[in-house]
Amino acid sequence: MDYLPLFFKLENQPVLLVGGGSIALRKATLLTRAGAIVTVVSHEICPELEAMLAQHQGEAIIGEYHTALLENKGLVIAATDDNALNERVHFDAKARNLPVNVVDSPDLCTFIFPAIVDRSPIVVAISSGGQAPVLARLLRAKLETWIPNSYSELSQLVGRFRHAVKKRFTSVNQRRIFWEEVLQGQIAEKVFAGRHDEAQQMLESKLDLSDSEQHTGEVYLVGGGPGDPELLTFKALRLMQQADIVFYDALISDKVLDLCRRDADRVFVGKKRDNHAVPQEGINELLVKHALQGKRVLRLKGGDPFIFGRGGEELQKLKEHNIPFQVVPGITAASACSTYAGIPLTHRHYAQSVRFVTGQLKNRSSDLNFEELVHPNQTIVFYMGLHSLPHLSKELIRHGKAEDTPAAIISRGTSPEQKVLVGTLANLADKQQKAQLEAPALIIVGEVVDLHDDLAWFGEEVLSEHQADLLPRD
Repeated sequence: MDYLPLFFKLENQPVLLVGGGSIALRKATLLTRAGAIVTVVSHEICPELEAMLAQHQGEAIIGEYHTALLENKGLVIAATDDNALNERVHFDAKARNLPVNVVDSPDLCTFIFPAIVDRSPIVVAISSGGQAPVLARLLRAKLETWIPNSYSELSQLVGRFRHAVKKRFTSVNQRRIFWEEVLQGQIAEKVFAGRHDEAQQMLESKLDLSDSEQHTGEVYLVGGGPGDPELLTFKALRLMQQADIVFYDALISDKVLDLCRRDADRVFVGKKRDNHAVPQEGINELLVKHALQGKRVLRLKGGDPFIFGRGGEELQKLKEHNIPFQVVPGITAASACSTYAGIPLTHRHYAQSVRFVTGQLKNRSSDLNFEELVHPNQTIVFYMGLHSLPHLSKELIRHGKAEDTPAAIISRGTSPEQKVLVGTLANLADKQQKAQLEAPALIIVGEVVDLHDDLAWFGEEVLSEHQADLLPRD
């Protein structure tokens, strides 16, 4: 370790900044945010820097640097393009045992500026010791996405209750358990949702509860998206990382499941055609049972839980038992798979509306309103329609949809195994009979399918009409 990470308390402390350009402005911005009183010396000082100094009780000196300026300073920064001057500032500061930073010159620094994630009072600093500053900034960008801004409010709430908790629990271990429950439970989630008053009331109530009282857990109903883990939302990932038990569907990819907390229990409750690992009523009861045991329960569904996902049914059961829950939307298959296949669902020249329809027909009979589905300038997206494709195609044609309407099947969309079969409404079912593309699959019907050849970008295996003709029958 080349540098020991330290945090300077600079509130109302005098700092000397040599240089008046854009780099000096960036350093002054950080210094004033930390409460420092900044003196800038340079032959020229940019207007933005002068305005900042005036706003934060700083001082702008137009002229030459000299050693007397170091008197009573607690920190020194050189941010000029004059190497000789930078070296002089370095040696003068070291002679007085003052911490000094020379921008872009690690050998002349006794301290360095890290890349910062500011969620004050939580502050994260990343440094490469001056060896790879761009990499440090890229890591900061990743952390910015993983740490919500609301962590600032959460840490302030914790700070306000710190002494009360210390008084309430004399044991360090008791305090640790208490704060872990707060920071990974419903109180933190209230803060993240912007409901600060509710969070404070819940924290006050939690302090008043007896140690032996059993607490109800919480259920996270999370959309796992179409399979590509990079399409998860930040909130989904956060909740996946803190759940105690995970109930997941057949549509959840291994890569998405691997992002759940490592020591969480995992229970498969997926449903496939004519093969339900656990009936829906059983899933509902499992969620209730484990939440009442005080666990943080993750219900992880493919796509979006409110689009043909029966998420509403599960929440109704939780509501009956007064179990708190959160819902995190996921990118639904219609949006994700069409995008990865280069098929826009709407286009001003082809389609001005889109319909999402389940092709999994109740009791194997259709109750769809095909007269509405055959409207012109409309894209139809069928979920779970692979097995009923012949019937769907026949009925659309019978109700007036042209036989040569472009249509496509997208199998295992967004994954490296993605395949696209393109054809027409009249022949797509026959093509699928030969190609035997696997579920999960999405069917898109409409003129927008013609854009696939020009807009496909993901590198999937594409089976055209002629290619599918060459496939052997099973």
